[in-house]
Amino acid sequence: MIDRVDLWLTIIALGLGSFGLRFVFLGIIGDRALPEWVLRHLRYTAVAVLPALVAPLVVWPQAAGGEPDPARMGAAIVALVVGLTTGRVIAAILAGFAALYGFLWLLG
Repeated sequence: MIDRVDLWLTIIALGLGSFGLRFVFLGIIGDRALPEWVLRHLRYTAVAVLPALVAPLVVWPQAAGGEPDPARMGAAIVALVVGLTTGRVIAAILAGFAALYGFLWLLG
């Protein structure tokens, strides 16, 4: 168990860091136009966040004891293929969802 002081110091530090990151964009440069190279890089933020959240759940799923699971790998591949072919995020999510449950049912 973590010490209460360490816990609260961590929470406060993360809160200050989060506030600082938001303040830089909203408070300091919020009313100014950003350079084109910054805008170009910011376009990739949303594209990078979802795979960063999903990848650990596919490669080292807690439900499988941290071992790679064929059902989750298959569902990720199905979602990737549907996303690339249709270009629709919701279709990819729903296809991956259906594939996961289908593979879990098939593989036991």
